[in-house]
Amino acid sequence: KAAFVSKFIVYVEFPGRAAAATAPLVIGVVGADDIAGELARIVAGRGINGRAISVRPMAAGDRLDTVDVLFIGVGESERAERLLRAAAAEGILTITEFDRALRQGSVINFRIVDERVRFEVSLAAAEKARLKLSSRLLSVAYYVDKGER
Repeated sequence: KAAFVSKFIVYVEFPGRAAAATAPLVIGVVGADDIAGELARIVAGRGINGRAISVRPMAAGDRLDTVDVLFIGVGESERAERLLRAAAAEGILTITEFDRALRQGSVINFRIVDERVRFEVSLAAAEKARLKLSSRLLSVAYYVDKGER
């Protein structure tokens, strides 16, 4: 999952502050210490569009306005809806790993399908967070929720 997260950011156009920044692109991780450790190892020394990438393990009360991407692990699924709402207001790419996460407002959610890691995407959640997702990312998603009900 950490490898996927490190690739997702290449295919996302972030709004305003994040897009113009020269500071590191920060990936916050809450409720998944194992993912935070592996992700930090994968992105060490890497960059994207001239920006370094850093990983920040986060605690329950940490401010979200310091991150560009927020991974919410299954360990925080109970608080996820509130975190997802706050993240959308900040233009943060949210990535989760639990059932019904797209309905709660996640942009990308991991699922295990036929014993393989897959991901689903919510275009409505991306739009709410003012994120533009590449068609290349959407073309390899297991499922894309277009928000048409």
